[in-house]
Amino acid sequence: MCFGLGLQSGALLVVLVGAILGGLVQALLPLTVRLSLFGLLAVAVLIREAGLVKLPVPENKRLVPEEVQHRGRVVGTIQFGFEMGTGMRTYSPSALPHLVLLAVLLVLPFPGALVAGAGFGAARWIMPAASIGYGGDGGWEDQWRANRRLLAVVTALATVTAIAAGLALIAR
Repeated sequence: MCFGLGLQSGALLVVLVGAILGGLVQALLPLTVRLSLFGLLAVAVLIREAGLVKLPVPENKRLVPEEVQHRGRVVGTIQFGFEMGTGMRTYSPSALPHLVLLAVLLVLPFPGALVAGAGFGAARWIMPAASIGYGGDGGWEDQWRANRRLLAVVTALATVTAIAAGLALIAR
């Protein structure tokens, strides 16, 4: 519960900053330019997630410091979730968080940005929540490795579809 609260808080902070900057970008660039740029970047992310090309993504190549866990069950768990939710103090094996942030900057209006942030926080929570049903014997990691490429492609398609559906609803 505390971890999820931290995740949502961190994700919403990032998306609020992104939405403010996005307001400036969206005011300065015409919609066709922003949609074209976003479409090009979405295709690049899709082919990266499918493993067809290797494209580096900005990431902080370290884990959240271990001392965070020693700050108490509630405070430490919330802080750990917050740092994971911002995506600023962790590895980034996927470009999908970057795609969501690009959507916030380029094409999503403020309410859509808030929904995207909540969705990012929830998606960040799903993986550790799903692993709870597995023991400490590495079964979760084995399942993940065996299905990693399929899960990456399905998740990427779901992310792009959700953003496109949001844009279609906004365009009405």
